[in-house]
Amino acid sequence: MKYIGAHVSAAGGVENAPINAHKIGATAFAFFTKNQRQWVAAPLTQKSIEEFKENCQKYGFTPKQILPHDSYLINLGHPEKEPLAKSRAAFLDEMQRCEQLGIDRLNFHPGSHLKKVNIDTCLRTISDSINIALDQTKGVIAVIENTAGQGTNLGHTFEQIAQIIHYVEDKSRVGVCIDTCHSFTAGYNLSTEQGFKETFNHFQNTIGFKYLKGMHLNDSKKPHGSRVDRHDSIGIGHIGEEPFKLLMKDSRFDNIPLILETPNPDIWAEEIKMLRSWEK
Repeated sequence: MKYIGAHVSAAGGVENAPINAHKIGATAFAFFTKNQRQWVAAPLTQKSIEEFKENCQKYGFTPKQILPHDSYLINLGHPEKEPLAKSRAAFLDEMQRCEQLGIDRLNFHPGSHLKKVNIDTCLRTISDSINIALDQTKGVIAVIENTAGQGTNLGHTFEQIAQIIHYVEDKSRVGVCIDTCHSFTAGYNLSTEQGFKETFNHFQNTIGFKYLKGMHLNDSKKPHGSRVDRHDSIGIGHIGEEPFKLLMKDSRFDNIPLILETPNPDIWAEEIKMLRSWEK
């Protein structure tokens, strides 16, 4: 079964996220557990935690249908001591928030080397950061999102993600989220049936579908291999409809949250219906 949704607003409290997801006909959703542009936020209240769980139950959202995203400020591969410590503390806080809310996974961008260390060193630092957070939490999977490779961002090749996973001590608590726009602009040509097949065969051989814990379904405003992260509505950009049709009929993508981060929230309900129609 495919769980399809979008990255919805949690304005006014995390308890509103499942309500907003239900309003657009979603069977999955993503959200921020706190303001993504701030390092520190007030702790979740017991009232918010209880209402979040109640609303998830009311609208039929189980943990495997929810993929929260951490703050964009966090860089788990930061080459400098103090910013790295700050990022690690913020990531741990996000993992603990998921733990409080009964969510079993947290999606994050791996990190950037900022041209101050080599790629291997940065990837190992990211792994160490994940290990620190896993040691201090229970039941929450750290889900690495592939990137477009813009600037000095790492995680734009499946090999880099596999290298991060290699040094994570508890393999049962690390996973991957594949963003279609990021994959395409990083160099994986999903836009044709052949390219789709080759990309996910490579994913299986390099990382493995057992680690796939979610996907972001986005078309791309920028061309293949551009290394620029600009999302577009499904079927409107350079990727086109074909890979999304293939994905919806492929059982390897069942039972994980498939999340729209497309730029027009006004048509999310339509995009969800469209994706669902391709499942048949």
